[in-house]
Amino acid sequence: MSSVIGSRSAGIVLTAVIVGLALTTANIHLGLGGLLFTLNGLGYIGLAALFVIGAAAPIAMVRRFSWFPRLALLGYAAMTITGYLVMGPYFTLGFITKGIEAVLIAAVVVDILRVYGSPMSFVRAALGSVAPVLPARFRPEPA
Repeated sequence: MSSVIGSRSAGIVLTAVIVGLALTTANIHLGLGGLLFTLNGLGYIGLAALFVIGAAAPIAMVRRFSWFPRLALLGYAAMTITGYLVMGPYFTLGFITKGIEAVLIAAVVVDILRVYGSPMSFVRAALGSVAPVLPARFRPEPA
C-alpha cells in the first residue's frame, strides 16, 4: 500500500468523505418524512457518529472495536439499497440517494483496506476483539 493512502491526512480526508456521505443520505431520508425514512436517517447519523469515534478516539477499548462502525455502516448502506430496490418507491431522488450510498460503501471498503491492509486482516481484527467470548474453534490463531 502506498504511503500516501496510509498517511494520517488521507485517513482524515477519507473519514470526512465517509461522514459527509452518511450525513448527506441521512438528510435526504429525514427530509422525506414518514417513520421508515426518519428511522433510516437517524440510523445514518448514529453510524456516522460511531465512525468518527472509532476513527479518532485514542482510547484502547474504542480502537479495539473500531472495526464495528465500519462493518455496520457498510451493511446498513447495503441493506438500505436492497430495501429500496425491493420496496421502492422509484423516483429520481431515490436513485440519487442510492448512488450516494454506493459511493459510501466504496469509501468504507477503501478505508478498511487502508486501516487493516486486507479483508482477512479486517476479519482477524474483528474476531480478535471478541475472542474472549468466542468458542475455542472460532478464536483466531495468534500471529
